[in-house]
Amino acid sequence: MSLATVDLVVRGGTIVSSTGAMSAGIAVDGGVIVAIARDDALPEARETIDAAGKYVLPGVIDPHVHFRSPGYEYKEDWTSGTAAAACGGVTMVLEMPNSDPPTSTVDGLQVKQAIAARDAYVDYALYGLLGQQNLDELPGLARHGVIGLKCFMGNNPIGHIDDGAMLEGLEIAASLGLRVAVHAENAAIIERRSGRLRAAGRRDPLAHLESRPAVCAVDAVERAIAFAEAAGAQLHIAHEGCKDALPIIRDAKSRGVALTAETCPHYLLLTAEDMHRVGHVLRVNPPVRGPGHAEPLWNGLVDGIIDMLATDHAPHAIPEKTADDIWDCVSGFGGLETAVPLLLTEVNRGRITLEQYVRWSSLAPARTWGLYPRKGVLDVGSDADIVIVDLERDGTIRADRFQSKSKITPFEGFRTKGQPVCTIVRGRVVMRDGTLEGRPGWGRLVTPHRARPRP
Repeated sequence: MSLATVDLVVRGGTIVSSTGAMSAGIAVDGGVIVAIARDDALPEARETIDAAGKYVLPGVIDPHVHFRSPGYEYKEDWTSGTAAAACGGVTMVLEMPNSDPPTSTVDGLQVKQAIAARDAYVDYALYGLLGQQNLDELPGLARHGVIGLKCFMGNNPIGHIDDGAMLEGLEIAASLGLRVAVHAENAAIIERRSGRLRAAGRRDPLAHLESRPAVCAVDAVERAIAFAEAAGAQLHIAHEGCKDALPIIRDAKSRGVALTAETCPHYLLLTAEDMHRVGHVLRVNPPVRGPGHAEPLWNGLVDGIIDMLATDHAPHAIPEKTADDIWDCVSGFGGLETAVPLLLTEVNRGRITLEQYVRWSSLAPARTWGLYPRKGVLDVGSDADIVIVDLERDGTIRADRFQSKSKITPFEGFRTKGQPVCTIVRGRVVMRDGTLEGRPGWGRLVTPHRARPRP
């Protein structure tokens, strides 16, 4: 090894990959990993981080976040959202298209790219919209660097898509080599059930769940897979929280459909019964379901039916989440600052291993979205995206301490064991001991290595 001084050395920790762990250090220069070796074999560095007693993981990639800017900055913006990511141990985010303007056109995409380039603490990629009215925009979105496309099958303010446009959009996406993430719910069922419940005077939190029965997910997942299979497209099922959809996903994978799926901490750790405790705060689409769904989702992760973890970070102002009427409360809540400690707590409880967590939170999203091996691993030549975690550090989730503008969470008061204590993005520390470091603008746009387009 050359004796030249490098930018950064992380020494004394235990490096964890998806397949194992080892005691070693990491040398970083020019934003990339240049050596992984015994501590005594590492070069001199301009900065050294002592990770003794801690675990050194690939930076977490969150494949599903909403930063609200442009258009809804009072809920979140790129500075606050990526600061939340940095403090949560997340080194890269994939941001969804619902903003104002949405990323449904090249012009809309470029507006968001400019904001993110100015304001981001961590690296990022942007989804384009696959919608009813913008199919002719998809080639331009691909050329300008979207990570993939998002299609909202459910009733979403950004607009509903019919089956004909969805199939055609998947065909175009296949020709472009872009994966399509779908919000898989049946909009017609939701609209009719919601109308009946409201007419009956139901205003309680559980009315939201009743408006979205499991068949909404089953039908939409089946249709999305059928269309993607016919189109030869790559498909990703976003925020799956329904056990009844898992056999459909498993069967499609077994016959070779290019299919991946994600789930979120709230589906794994909460049930609809928690609405009695936190009320309307837990309103989210798709809904958190009753007891009996979480364990199959955990098993789905272990078995590979579900590929990865996401947060669906969807911040809102407190008044938007606390109205008396469930139908007046918006859906979603933040997750970037709670996900890592919540999952590390499950590691400490013995439910999962650190190796499994690395696979679900780093390696799988990197592989799925064309980022590997630049992202998602700690290998020589990879970007130096690192999160150092202390499995012994206790914490309590308090929304008033969030970097996010959204100071409300259904996990309020949860006791955790295991915390991210240092977040490094391309060799630069952006969080240390819970304190944000650096300044906005360090984060960079990352574009995918696309799959071979379909002829």
